[in-house]
Amino acid sequence: MSASVTPRVALVTGTSSGIGEAVVRHFCRLGHQVLAVDFNPAGREVAEEAGASFFQADLTDGDACRAAVAEAIKRFGRVDVLVNNAGVQHVSPIEEFPEAKWRQIIDLMLTAPFLLSQAVWPSMRENGWGRIVNIASVHAQVASPGKSAYISAKHGMIGLTKTAALEGGNQGITANAICPAYVKTPLVDNQIADQAKLHGMQEQEVIEQIMLKNAAVKRLIEPAEVAELVAYLASDSAGAVTGASWNIDLGWTAQ
Repeated sequence: MSASVTPRVALVTGTSSGIGEAVVRHFCRLGHQVLAVDFNPAGREVAEEAGASFFQADLTDGDACRAAVAEAIKRFGRVDVLVNNAGVQHVSPIEEFPEAKWRQIIDLMLTAPFLLSQAVWPSMRENGWGRIVNIASVHAQVASPGKSAYISAKHGMIGLTKTAALEGGNQGITANAICPAYVKTPLVDNQIADQAKLHGMQEQEVIEQIMLKNAAVKRLIEPAEVAELVAYLASDSAGAVTGASWNIDLGWTAQ
């Protein structure tokens, strides 16, 4: 899967660690201009080390989403690539799931990608070229207990991706989703303890019996592996690819 690389302007969310950090670093190596957006101020150091610019924002706030896009356009003149990656997790049964946590997860992981896509759309349409890459999850394809908000948001992201693909096709804008299984990130590390508590298991048992239970390849995924696919979908070479959900799931959904 080779990608012809033209320097682009990219806005990436959730960049202080994990997949987002890997995408920022990979994009910078490819020569793209990158605005890294994260709520965590520690993201500034990550961005500057990689060669990107940083914008701190709480993306559960619609005005902050629009401000992030305005900042990218102010700095670089346009936005060519949007990578919606920011996310959080909470593990509780439905009957115990806090309403405030539900709303936070939906706002950050579904409403924010919609608002960011809406905000970058005029720039992409004007230039006749745009790439929206949504970091979904294997949980956009299947469900697991205790993750009602996360799974609802990720399923919704697939619908948003397909709609954006249909609306953007004749404007040079593509939209695709990537659906990884468990990736070696702080988010997953935090889940291990939560899952252990939920199921009454040891943490190593969570990895072996829950996270890798349905995987044909028995390991966690490296963030850099996801970043490589993001780069392809954001490239000139992927102009005919849109509305698709790309599984990086270790064979989970092959069953």
